Amino acid sequence: MFDISKYKTYTKGLLASIAVAAVAMMITHFITFSTATVAIIVGMIIGNIFYSTFHTDEAGFKSGVKWAEKDLLMFAIALMGINLNFTMLANLGVKTILIIVFGMIFTIFMGVFLGKLFKLNSKLSLMIGIGNGVCGSSAIAATSGVAKVNSNDIGVSIALVNLMGTIGIFLAPFLAHYLGFDDVQAGIFTGNTLQAVGQAVAAGFSISDEAGHYATVVKMGRVLLLVPLVLILIYIAKKEAKNSEEDVSEKAKVGVPSFILWFVFFSIIASVGLLPPETEKIISTVSKYITLIAMSAIGLMIHFGTIVKTAGTAFKVSSLLFALQLMFSAFLISLL
Repeated sequence: MFDISKYKTYTKGLLASIAVAAVAMMITHFITFSTATVAIIVGMIIGNIFYSTFHTDEAGFKSGVKWAEKDLLMFAIALMGINLNFTMLANLGVKTILIIVFGMIFTIFMGVFLGKLFKLNSKLSLMIGIGNGVCGSSAIAATSGVAKVNSNDIGVSIALVNLMGTIGIFLAPFLAHYLGFDDVQAGIFTGNTLQAVGQAVAAGFSISDEAGHYATVVKMGRVLLLVPLVLILIYIAKKEAKNSEEDVSEKAKVGVPSFILWFVFFSIIASVGLLPPETEKIISTVSKYITLIAMSAIGLMIHFGTIVKTAGTAFKVSSLLFALQLMFSAFLISLL
């Protein structure tokens, strides 16, 4: 039987996360910055001012916030699939698909490599690489559970990846012009390098309508790679579990998360057009707001002390990685 009493304990923490999300939305009416990043920052400030309330009182706010940052986030990611239409791949030529795939592999690999070079912890390096290489906050959120990443590393990676993307809105069009790219090449360049869909679209249309169209399609092509990426991470996790001394029950937990199956399910629905566009839009909007609440919860669980230890090095890794990503994509576009 459904035990509603368990969920009653989540009420305070969930309401706190919703309140932070509302504040973040109000702030972004006045500044041009990612709402997700603002939510994390606001949550982090509140969570550290009232540290004992959110970090030690399990019976109060903590349990609800933890539920929002994990279970609620997984639900939001499942609904995100409605934004993906696999038929978009038909609009991409073989060369463009190769640029997207090679660009993603290069960015993730270099994120991990630079992390080792700068002695940054491996989970944070991986999240920075995935966030830059695939689709920003969504990719980090979708893969963090499989990779068993803690709240601090999720928060830092999302904030840095969104910062790079915000800079990229202005930098990518400038570089495209400087490199002499035509509108099609410029659209592919912005779509293949900027982190969030909104950032890629904004940068593309700032060049021209044609560049904006190509930036949008290429960006969505990158987002579609999220599913195979999660499956690869699951395979790696299973392999690591086999080679470790974990007990059998712990190994059994490594499998395809249900939220990924639902993500694929909603993607298929969008691809075959089973639902009216209005319904798809409602599902997409719900996913967006739930994700923002989860981002707020992540912020509430971040501890300043941990951030101070890693933020400087993480910023170096993220900045250098974004520069390499831009250069590599420009090289691929010129080559192909």
